[in-house]
Amino acid sequence: METQEILIPLLLTLGAGLATGIGSAIAFFAHRTNKRLLSFSLGLSGGVMVYVSFVELFQEAEVALCSQWGDKPGTIFTVLSFFAGILLIAVIDKLVPSFENPHEAHRIEEIDEIEKHNTHKPAPSEHRLMRTGVMTALAIAIHNFPEGIATFTSAVNNTSLGIAIAAAIAIHNIPEGIAVSVPIFYATGNAKKAFYMSVLSGLAEPVGAVLACALLMPFMSASLMGCILAAVAGIMIFISIDELLPAAREYGEAHISIYGFIAGMAVMAVSLVMMS
Repeated sequence: METQEILIPLLLTLGAGLATGIGSAIAFFAHRTNKRLLSFSLGLSGGVMVYVSFVELFQEAEVALCSQWGDKPGTIFTVLSFFAGILLIAVIDKLVPSFENPHEAHRIEEIDEIEKHNTHKPAPSEHRLMRTGVMTALAIAIHNFPEGIATFTSAVNNTSLGIAIAAAIAIHNIPEGIAVSVPIFYATGNAKKAFYMSVLSGLAEPVGAVLACALLMPFMSASLMGCILAAVAGIMIFISIDELLPAAREYGEAHISIYGFIAGMAVMAVSLVMMS
């Protein structure tokens, strides 16, 4: 593949990952959590992912695999790959302790509460600080890694589709940046460290993209791409159901999140019609 065909998907993945830094910056500069906006944004991201997964990725995978293996075997391979993607992300999610799970919803106001009750902020021990940083970074990387693979492989197959998926993941990474910053600030009392760790966590996504490029591109074929697209669809469906929609509802704006979800599907539908 040409350099440009690889560079654009890598840049899209990097941009989506670095959106965690935007969320972290909001956490330290905003005074109140805009719960309605966060709920709507998470719902919007989920709507985009669900619509793209079922309407575009799954169907593209099925067409590719059926053309290579025939109708029935191709459909079977598509379904198996789809659920393999769900199984992969479910196992990854299971391995991460809930205490360090960066997808748990947090509010910006928690920063003020932490500062109010910890005016002296005694520095934690070096051992505790290292353990907190390592465990948090590991949890974030495990969660973000498959998202990087999903963005990259989708963009390699279809740049316009990759842009839409990167935008959806970037939107969902903004509140994740808040969720990362709050517990790290609580553990260290250091806003800069919380910001840097949040930005660093987003880099797990381009790392996933680079590994996908290095490991998969040399063996890429129509059949492998079909299996990858179906697996990516499964990964994004799981992310939407397990992370985005529950997190959106945790901000206490259930109906707003549903409106966002529907808006995300509508925006994606219009975009796909215009691209066709």
